[in-house]
Amino acid sequence: MKGIYIVANDKVIDNSIALLNSIRLYDEETNIFLIPFDDNYQEVAKCLSEKHGVKLFPDLDFINNFTDKIANIFDRDFLALPNKMRKLVQWFGPLDEFLYIDTDIIVFEKIIDNLKYLQEYDFLNCDYHFKGRKLDDIFSSTVLEKNIFSSQQLEDVFNSGFWASKKGIFTEDKLYELLTECSNHREYFDFSQKTTDQPILNYLILKSTKKRLNLVKLSDNEPGNWAGSPHFEQKDKILYDGEKPLKYVHWAGVPLKSGGPYYELWKHYRYLGEETPVSVETRKKDYWQGLKNKAKSILKGDRP
Repeated sequence: MKGIYIVANDKVIDNSIALLNSIRLYDEETNIFLIPFDDNYQEVAKCLSEKHGVKLFPDLDFINNFTDKIANIFDRDFLALPNKMRKLVQWFGPLDEFLYIDTDIIVFEKIIDNLKYLQEYDFLNCDYHFKGRKLDDIFSSTVLEKNIFSSQQLEDVFNSGFWASKKGIFTEDKLYELLTECSNHREYFDFSQKTTDQPILNYLILKSTKKRLNLVKLSDNEPGNWAGSPHFEQKDKILYDGEKPLKYVHWAGVPLKSGGPYYELWKHYRYLGEETPVSVETRKKDYWQGLKNKAKSILKGDRP
């Protein structure tokens, strides 16, 4: 069975709705599972279930046990947000082939179709982290100095917000063994920007898989996907990089708020099929404009 996993709680319900609205616009059938980020997930789970048929990860006990093991493996101050590691339970969930998507993303195509590459590869990602930020927010220079990974392997580093894999690339025991390696070598990682799962996930994948594919390397002119890129053009509620539509746009490290990049586009997907509420900013603007108009009317002698 193929499908999509997301990790969410009630705090990110608006982001989750926007993401799911964009997915279902192109794909009404794919199985989608919610992995709770913490115990506060009832509202988002109910909303996404009713609106888009999203199912709750079926083994919550496994998630809780996994969370406890993470706490035992890593020192308390090692990981900024340990619950972000819950996304690793995907390898032991109901889906044989799966795509993981962060909730601060919207997609512009039938995104599950990218799993076709798993016929040949064990792990997929789709970003330019390797070219832009390179090792930042993932590894320190120690991994090169100590030859933990080769320069060629490090060309495969990736952002952890969008990736795909399949069951069987490692066992639970192997996963815990690799996580323990990570916990014993804090010096390998770059946690300077408070990343949590990204450095660890990169270590796991580079250590355990050889058949990896970054979709942006399929050709020399694949589109970008980072919301911090100002040059994307919008056509019919889809972003384009030159002539090519983006697969998705990701607000990684970029404010997803009024005035932020591509926020109006995000708002379109958040309220797709609903009435868009009037923002606080608009209400304030209308209020003050009303006062100005009233004052002008009085000064002109228009008051009855």
